[in-house]
Amino acid sequence: MSDNKKITVMTLAFMAFSTVWGFGNVLNGFIYFNGIQVILSWVMMFVLYFIPYSLMVGELGSAFKNSGGGVNSWVYDTIGPKVAYYAGWTYWACHITYIASKGSGSLKALSWAVFRNAETYDTFPTIGVQMATLGVFLIGCFIASKGMNPLKKLLSLAGTSMFVMSILYIIMMLAAPAINPGADYVTIDFSLKNLIPNFNIGYFSSLSILVFAVGGCEKISPYVNKVENPSKGFPKGIIAMTAMVLVCAMLGTIAMGRMFDPVVINASEESFNSYAANGSYWAFQKLGEYYHIGDTFLIIYALCNLIGQFSILILSIDAPLRMLLDNEKTAQYIPSGLRKKNKYGAYSNGIKLILVLAGAIIVVQTFLPGAAAVLQQLTRLNSVCMPLRYIWVFVAYIALRKAYDRIPAEYRFVKNQKIAYFFGGWCFFVTLICCIMGMYNKDPFTFAMNVITPVVLTALGIIMPKLAERERAKESGK
Repeated sequence: MSDNKKITVMTLAFMAFSTVWGFGNVLNGFIYFNGIQVILSWVMMFVLYFIPYSLMVGELGSAFKNSGGGVNSWVYDTIGPKVAYYAGWTYWACHITYIASKGSGSLKALSWAVFRNAETYDTFPTIGVQMATLGVFLIGCFIASKGMNPLKKLLSLAGTSMFVMSILYIIMMLAAPAINPGADYVTIDFSLKNLIPNFNIGYFSSLSILVFAVGGCEKISPYVNKVENPSKGFPKGIIAMTAMVLVCAMLGTIAMGRMFDPVVINASEESFNSYAANGSYWAFQKLGEYYHIGDTFLIIYALCNLIGQFSILILSIDAPLRMLLDNEKTAQYIPSGLRKKNKYGAYSNGIKLILVLAGAIIVVQTFLPGAAAVLQQLTRLNSVCMPLRYIWVFVAYIALRKAYDRIPAEYRFVKNQKIAYFFGGWCFFVTLICCIMGMYNKDPFTFAMNVITPVVLTALGIIMPKLAERERAKESGK
């Protein structure tokens, strides 16, 4: 790539920012960490986890610039095919809970776009909502089984518009008190006592939500060597992106603090669930009220979210499955039946497995007391399962450093091997421990789901190579 086509530091920073950050991260941090008390937690998460995580991804991307499989390829090249299979399985399995949440998210967005209130959706019988969610999920599976991804452009459009609206919310909410001083705002207490979190079991069991929020920057790894002066330009871009995310987290939290009172949010379990499920919609609805344009912002946000949620549902059924089953290097560990394609080129049996696993989660949640409780539990479940895929980034990084002389990289996070091992191990254990602590919940049903789901998905991943081995033995007549 010629110098005039190289990616600038700020271009990389904006690319990474749009990949990592979203409006939901601000909302979840505010709700689950008692309002502005999350500010200190964000700072600690960025300094102790997010920055080293991002810079390690940069080194991996630089070392494997020609590998298109991401984490799977990194693990394959540093450790071997079987471990690479487990990395691919983890990435796919983590999406099962994510897929189960997208149908509920779509229906919630549709309800807000039509009824413009939380009460209508939240008062629907849970069994009715979950059956409708199952219907949306079945439609997504049907489209994915046809080998079609017709919503990719819509997904890109919705993702961009959601990013723009997130920034717009922060700017307009911070400006609202000056433009409309007579509106109803919450007074924020910035005293030190109010900023220090309460380090109790609820705090530590929610840390996985913050880990989930800042993860996923490995998607930008292919661009490391396309940056101007990668050894200096990439870390500068990552640091700039981190600063942008930190500023948005801080300002977004303050903006939300002028709008919502944590005392009201935490008044009861029902109130908390309602804010967790509807907070983003209330935020844009209130913003429209401050600027005297009614529900305009709300409707735009709800429609963007509706398109995005359904598009992500289809892509999450299709893309992770292809990443797992398209990899010929790890095909020996997967039964041939699971790799069967239909006439459209879709992995039909793989989609059926997704249907069983994600469908079971949807059906089990019919026992929850209300639609809002379902969405709150899915947020918790995703925060436990989804970050588990990040541990393979750190496994690959430690393995890369062990092959320091064998596998060169134009960019290195740090030169000292002991420091590199420390950060790789540190981020690995932070991710794992936060996910394990995130399993705890005072509600026995949610606690059980948080434990059983990853255990079942892990067990399936261990069983698959055994089934594939038995299949080969049978075919060879042994």
